[in-house]
Amino acid sequence: MPPPQPMPNRSAWKPEIVATLMLALPLVLSNLAQIAMTVTDVMFIGRLGSQQLAASALGANLYSAIAFFALGLVSATAPMAARAEGARRNAVRDVRLTVRQGLWTAVLISLPGCLALWHGEQILLLLRQPPELAALAGEYLRALLWAMPPFLGFLVLRSFLAALQKPRWAFIVAVAGIGFNVFGNWVLVFGNLGAPALGLVGAGVASALASLCLFLGLALVVLRDRRFRRYRLFGDLLQPDWQRLAAFWKLGLPIGVATAFEVTIFNAAAFLIGWLGEAELAAHAIAIQIASVTFMIPYGVAQAATVRVSHAQGAGDASGVARAGWSAFVLGIGSMAIAALLMVTVPYLLVSAFMDVRDPANARVLGFAVGYLAVAAIFQIVDGAQVLGAGMLRGLHDTRVPMVYAAIGYWGVGLPSGAWLAFEAGWRGVGIWSGLAIGLTVVAVLMVQRWTRRERLGLVARAA
Repeated sequence: MPPPQPMPNRSAWKPEIVATLMLALPLVLSNLAQIAMTVTDVMFIGRLGSQQLAASALGANLYSAIAFFALGLVSATAPMAARAEGARRNAVRDVRLTVRQGLWTAVLISLPGCLALWHGEQILLLLRQPPELAALAGEYLRALLWAMPPFLGFLVLRSFLAALQKPRWAFIVAVAGIGFNVFGNWVLVFGNLGAPALGLVGAGVASALASLCLFLGLALVVLRDRRFRRYRLFGDLLQPDWQRLAAFWKLGLPIGVATAFEVTIFNAAAFLIGWLGEAELAAHAIAIQIASVTFMIPYGVAQAATVRVSHAQGAGDASGVARAGWSAFVLGIGSMAIAALLMVTVPYLLVSAFMDVRDPANARVLGFAVGYLAVAAIFQIVDGAQVLGAGMLRGLHDTRVPMVYAAIGYWGVGLPSGAWLAFEAGWRGVGIWSGLAIGLTVVAVLMVQRWTRRERLGLVARAA
């Protein structure tokens, strides 16, 4: 991977690093709060037994395959709004129109997504998953699907706050959402406070209600806070701007597709591991939750990179673009190095958050989970590099070629490698996880190389 190129004006680097860190920290915490809701579900469901845990893993993987495509699509809000803020020409109007189209997109993409999830059991059966697990997962999905529309709306509003480089409220609302989700799981999964014990379905209902609270909480913030009220985001909301909506989808659709390529390779890994047995699938569910938590850190830094790069791009500041990108890259890679160290040194402690590691009945699941974490530690650095590279390029509104890179790396290289190592070489689940590492490495190298060639490729706008 090529090293960062030396840049002039070293005195400007420290303020950029500080600005990136101040923007990234609330985004990282917000992302961790977001993933904590899913982790909370897994922790409660894990107490129901390995069958329910495996079924929830199948359901969550199918949900994420659809939801993360939609998430990538609506994430176009941040680079479009941030570039308008950087240019400072008609910024309030441009930002308002962009956010409105993001909300329109959240509704439009939720309709087919929820329809597909309603038939989740049938989809899982077509993917040759065990019928008893598919049935449980289908019930879970029919409750969980109602989380998608409000959650996408929350993400649009969070992108708006990030573009204005004021993401603190998003973190506060997300933390409140965690508390609501924990309480909802406690009540609905196990039947406390006189409520019926709904099991998996209760976890889905709790997540849907928590997502609604996230959207309503952030909507209240942008309506009441004077810094955001002047944008009048919800005024004339029912009047579409077809030209802006088309521009939004032109930028966002490749992001959504690239995100889907990345997420679905992990989903495919879960389905492949599902063929190996219930214990290995349950171990995968635990290991992937841990890896997802660590991934939220560079993901938040990458979101900050998108905003900072977009802002500099809108102002025509090529040096600012370079500083914004490389500052975020160094911060994100450093965080993943720490995560890799934890996975190698204290894997049993990490797994203990999801199951009783002293229970002999969990010995097989524990052994598989520790093995998967050993491989996950290896790909932490490249996983961070690929998401940071993608975030930096999105700040330049460069999304189509990165989409192709994602297709090549994840599905052209990663999944075939993992399948071969698992079933032909006999590595089983560790082989599938090794394939993930290979695919992430390919994408990381391609993304960072494209960023280093950004000026030669004409991606950087310069002030007149």
